[in-house]
Amino acid sequence: MDLIYTGKTKNVYRLENGHYLLKFKDDVTGENGIFDPGSNAVGLSIAGVGRANLQLSVLFFDELSRRGIRTHYVSADIDKNERVVLPAEAFGKGIEVICRYHAVGSFLKRYGSYVKYADPLPGYVECTLKDDERGDPFITSEGLEVLGIMKPGMFNSLKIQTQQIAGIVREMLASKGLSLYDIKFEFGYADNKVILIDEIATGNMRVYRNGNPLDPMELASIMLGDPLK
Repeated sequence: MDLIYTGKTKNVYRLENGHYLLKFKDDVTGENGIFDPGSNAVGLSIAGVGRANLQLSVLFFDELSRRGIRTHYVSADIDKNERVVLPAEAFGKGIEVICRYHAVGSFLKRYGSYVKYADPLPGYVECTLKDDERGDPFITSEGLEVLGIMKPGMFNSLKIQTQQIAGIVREMLASKGLSLYDIKFEFGYADNKVILIDEIATGNMRVYRNGNPLDPMELASIMLGDPLK
């Protein structure tokens, strides 16, 4: 297999059959040693978080499959921290989609004159361009079309799927007494359809219990039934 991309939290390899293999690392995003899913830099390493994120991704992707939602997920090898996925074309150089249920993170920083910390939001959807050099700038649906990143109508499909998938994740977390504040997804284009790609893991979401944020391993332990929870 050929290494084609070295990422912050995983590496991507191309397999001989045309599929791709994602190998998860124990690195998470953040700043000054503090976990932050909204950061675009590796902030710290947490032993075991790569395996936990893979298990959590499999949990969520299996549920999406049961509900008839198509994604790029094929299979996983938990012991090797690896997941096999279908090929999908990125939008431009990559976009990230955030679904927000509470005002925290960058949303609060930008709109703090209008909202207070943790104010409820109605599954508000935002997009950013994957561009570390420019701080992952936000972009509108019109901007995505003007720049030739998306064709007309694609953003609407992406938004509907984002809210649907985020709602399922939110429901699964709520069953464990947890609250989803926001979650970040990536989408690609395959067989003329917009589909969910990448992962659904601790590093992509802010989750709270009784008003307090959970760190990645706490979240994984609760969702995966670890006796250490």
